[in-house]
Amino acid sequence: MSEVDGDAAGWSQGTMDAEYRAGGLSDPEDEAGELAAADDAAERRGAEVDAAGHGERLDRWLTGLAPEFSRNHLQVLIERGCVTADGKPVTKPAHRLRAGQRLEIELQPTDESRAFRAEAMALAVVFEDEHLAVIDKPVGLVVHPAPGNWSGTLMNGLLARHPAAATLPRAGIVHRLDKDTSGLMVVGKTLEAVTALSRQIAAREVHREYLALAWGRVEEDFVVEKALRRDPVSRVKMAVAPANLGKPARTDVFPLGVGEVKVGVQDRPVSAVHCVLHTGRTHQIRVHLAHSGHPLVADVLYGGLPALGLARQALHAARLSFQHPVTGEALALTAPLPADLATAWSEIGAEGLPG
Repeated sequence: MSEVDGDAAGWSQGTMDAEYRAGGLSDPEDEAGELAAADDAAERRGAEVDAAGHGERLDRWLTGLAPEFSRNHLQVLIERGCVTADGKPVTKPAHRLRAGQRLEIELQPTDESRAFRAEAMALAVVFEDEHLAVIDKPVGLVVHPAPGNWSGTLMNGLLARHPAAATLPRAGIVHRLDKDTSGLMVVGKTLEAVTALSRQIAAREVHREYLALAWGRVEEDFVVEKALRRDPVSRVKMAVAPANLGKPARTDVFPLGVGEVKVGVQDRPVSAVHCVLHTGRTHQIRVHLAHSGHPLVADVLYGGLPALGLARQALHAARLSFQHPVTGEALALTAPLPADLATAWSEIGAEGLPG
């Protein structure tokens, strides 16, 4: 077994092997298709408004001039000042046209089409060979481009680090972590590795273990086996759902220690816990622990009050284990707690944790 230096929560190789509980990672929710690389060159296109276009909204009229773009993107271009009428900028999509006006538009690529590009960035690589790499993702790094984050993502960094990633689905990314969750991720560097890793994930043969700080007193092991679905009220959240309406999800939770944190004038318990996934649903640990009455510290989205100086949910993917997709070697990799969590962890004084 291969082990990368880096002690998560004070576990030695021996204690990790002894305390390891097998858990699998299933494929996260379906993602959008791969983004294609795009040419940044902007095209200028123009035409004269005819009688049929008189009184028409500018954004609607432009869909006939540039039918390959969505009306929403054309509205963005209008507001950016990319459209002129008789040589003068027009920045209101609802502007009404007059017959005989000469309209010109600078057709810039969509933000989505610009997403699949290389951007050099520092990445903490804990294991790498010609087939795959395991990254210790920092807090704040978005994994894959999405609305609001079309650049500066892990995918962009992978394209710069390994140019051949441009030929792979999602640049080799086979699973995700939330933006504000730190820890280990495996990415493929060849199509063979990506395909094999994806199959292992689907078969729940890629095992991930997390360290977390949660509100309340956790002194015994427990299992949360509740289906999850998108929250019907808030689209940015997930929620526990009846089995017939959600996707199956299971999280095993093991106590590592309990400390006290002052909130106002009261002391409230905070527990250090070790979580093992048997499925890999979006926000799974966050929702399951909140549903059990133990929201993560500083996970405001799911009711976890900020404390211990943390500005993000207290969750770290500390251990990743799987079979190498090409060599068959058993890999077990660990990542130490990042500075913010390590400080918070030490403040609650839980036994067996780094001081």
